[in-house]
Amino acid sequence: MKIKDNVDVLVVGAGPAGSIAARVLAENNVDVLVLDKKQEIGTPKRCAEGIHSNVLDTVGLKPDPLWVVNETLGAIIYSPSEKKVEINFNDVGIGGYILERKIFEKHLAIDAITSGARYAIKTMALGVIKENGKITGVKAEHMGEEIKIRSKIVIAADGVDSKIAKSAGLNTTNRLEDYESGFQYEMAGLKNINFKYLHLFFGSEVAPIGYVWIFPKIKNTANVGVGILSSRSTPEKNAKYYLDKFIEDHPDIFEDASPIEINAGGVPVSSSIDTFVMDGLMVVGDAAQIVNPLHGGGIRLAMNSAKIAAEVSVNALKENDFSSSRLYEYERIWEETDGVRVKKLLKVRAFLEKLNDKDFERLADILGAKDIINLSNANYKFLFRLLLTKAPKLLPLAKKFLV
Repeated sequence: MKIKDNVDVLVVGAGPAGSIAARVLAENNVDVLVLDKKQEIGTPKRCAEGIHSNVLDTVGLKPDPLWVVNETLGAIIYSPSEKKVEINFNDVGIGGYILERKIFEKHLAIDAITSGARYAIKTMALGVIKENGKITGVKAEHMGEEIKIRSKIVIAADGVDSKIAKSAGLNTTNRLEDYESGFQYEMAGLKNINFKYLHLFFGSEVAPIGYVWIFPKIKNTANVGVGILSSRSTPEKNAKYYLDKFIEDHPDIFEDASPIEINAGGVPVSSSIDTFVMDGLMVVGDAAQIVNPLHGGGIRLAMNSAKIAAEVSVNALKENDFSSSRLYEYERIWEETDGVRVKKLLKVRAFLEKLNDKDFERLADILGAKDIINLSNANYKFLFRLLLTKAPKLLPLAKKFLV
């Protein structure tokens, strides 16, 4: 199958961000080509597969039983002593879904192709083509053959280790203190948990500066994973060590369970790289480190950043202006919307990282479901008043990081 060597927009990466960008561009009659290094879109997954309903609303998607495998009613937060705080999603006006990510990503690609985009899989992007300081395309390898594809705009959606952003010259360095190591089993045979709820476990012995999750899927299966700050990981006590220990310590849940899939990877939690644009280039999603710094989730942020970038591309093409100053509109819109919330969440993360297990136990005593949702949405003004009356020893810490 012949790959076009000249297009309006070249998207590198066929994850949720790349396919949303491609769909929006194709819907606006833009000649768009998507490259992906994998031979099958959607694999391997690097995701716990849980989302809120507003994730789909953001990009105009409706839940489909082909890729929504469980509808969750809420979440249970466990303190270090496993004291429970239960959140009912109906009470806070949100819904929850567990995806089959592999099928979800293929669905997004099918939508984009149906709208007019073209895809080339098993095509490894090697680096950008740069002429007179401008990005004018990508060098790639397709089925053993090196090719060059020219474009007016390149959208880098190639994930946390973005080869395109690096080859363009953007600073994509991940500091250890802004990087989480993750390890996950998809397991079958779990028992004695509520399969309509997400389960999140905290504590220094469970996951130092991180948490363990159980996200139920179907037929007593679930994604069971851990994320810990990379700076707390050692060869002896890495993410896999903490997850295996958690499973061993909970035979009531895992005694009859076995893994059916293993996933591992890193998650940037810095909130973003310094800039998302250059002449002829925009970087979206994980490639731009646009990830929720509090819990490491990135699907909604990735798809929304891609949608904004695609919409800006449409207008830039009409104006025949692909300069960084024109494409900066994407970065400005993101900074004024999702960026505001993400920067606040970075403060919440800094505050929580300073708490010890006793502090978390105290918070479990005084925080209700709506309080936790507010914190996760970076609405934390209530916390000062609450700490003043219920946990005054934590108030100076809150003021230091949240003011």
